[in-house]
Amino acid sequence: MRPSELLIGAGLVGLSTCSVLCDNITVISKYLSPLTTVECNTKNQRWSDYAAPTASAIFNVGDENDVALIVQGAVKTNTPFLLQSGGNGWANTFALGSNGIIIDVSGLKKITFNSAKTEVTFQAGVTNADIIDAAWNNNARVSASTCNCVSLLGATLGGGLSRTQGVYGLNADQLLSLNIVTADGKKQTVTAKSNPELWWAMRGAGANFGIVTSATYKSTPIAQASNTAWTGPVIFDQSKIEQVIAAVDKLVLEPEMQMDIYYTVSPIDGKPAVLTLPFYLGSEATGRTKFASILNLGPVYEATSVIPYNTWNSAGDAFCLDGGRKPSYTAGLKKLDPTTWRKVWNEYIAFYNTYPEANQTVVLSECYSNTEAAKSVQNDGTASYPHRDVKCYAIAIPWYTSTSLDSAAINFGQKVRSLFTSTAGTSTPE
Repeated sequence: MRPSELLIGAGLVGLSTCSVLCDNITVISKYLSPLTTVECNTKNQRWSDYAAPTASAIFNVGDENDVALIVQGAVKTNTPFLLQSGGNGWANTFALGSNGIIIDVSGLKKITFNSAKTEVTFQAGVTNADIIDAAWNNNARVSASTCNCVSLLGATLGGGLSRTQGVYGLNADQLLSLNIVTADGKKQTVTAKSNPELWWAMRGAGANFGIVTSATYKSTPIAQASNTAWTGPVIFDQSKIEQVIAAVDKLVLEPEMQMDIYYTVSPIDGKPAVLTLPFYLGSEATGRTKFASILNLGPVYEATSVIPYNTWNSAGDAFCLDGGRKPSYTAGLKKLDPTTWRKVWNEYIAFYNTYPEANQTVVLSECYSNTEAAKSVQNDGTASYPHRDVKCYAIAIPWYTSTSLDSAAINFGQKVRSLFTSTAGTSTPE
């Protein structure tokens, strides 16, 4: 009996009840790796509970090869399935129905560097934090996104923004090969030479064309002592919003530069404030010169310093807490309009004051260098990332726990996104 036939015959996918699956765990273990387990009636823990997918069962994958077997069975029985790694996706279209399954690859954590530290191969469960720690311990630097808990591949397959993209390009530009499972449950390795059309599609729209179980990436050898950057919070009173936004809009983000802007509670007094996070891949003295137009505006607090590569993302760890309801609304900005940002602040404060439960709500914008390295692959060079000329990526995240706030939170998010897109400098919302 083929494994896919076993999955069908044992009722392991396309189930009428979850108990049937649990009764057959012993049968599964004969065909799947002992490292792969199945859970039933278990809450699927994700970054956001809002519109989170539910499933009859969760396959906790311990071996890459098991992914193909599970997909084969799911396809043959017309069983909906969803891949999960970091669990940070916030789309509201992840409905699986009563018989759907989740293929959780978060346990696939293997990371291997070549001897020269110029390439790294890693599995689908590797997060940004995992790859950064591994690179740091190997005297290397790997392009990773800004949130530690997010799947490295999850971000990369959608383009992948990085603090160092001005120097190295987008995360998708780092890919050298992909090991994937296609929709029919077949395994293949995809490279620019082996399958140029699928390669083109995967690097930007990868989540739509298969399940990536592992990948090989570019890496840069660099000693720990040199693997540092100048960064840290610079906080302003809300009265400086227009000045800060005007300065950021005029700021040319050179390859070594990156910048974040937050509407969030201040670490000083716990009240809403404007927090900026300049980043410079170099010395403090040069960083201060590059960001002088921001620093000279008179912040109420500053805690910048030169920090090591393995702590660059630490400021965002508070956003990695699982649970809570976080419907999120994004917009790509080619320009930043001070009047718009004042209106967004007003919406933020109104929502914050009206719903104390939502006091972790944040509006942020991550601004990246879109100079030569980031644009080195032309807009048609990767499938679904035609936005290399976007400067800042804004997002409103209402954060609360009660479903009774859903309507108000959605209204807030939609208002903020509408304000941003009205002056984004793009022909259509991005």
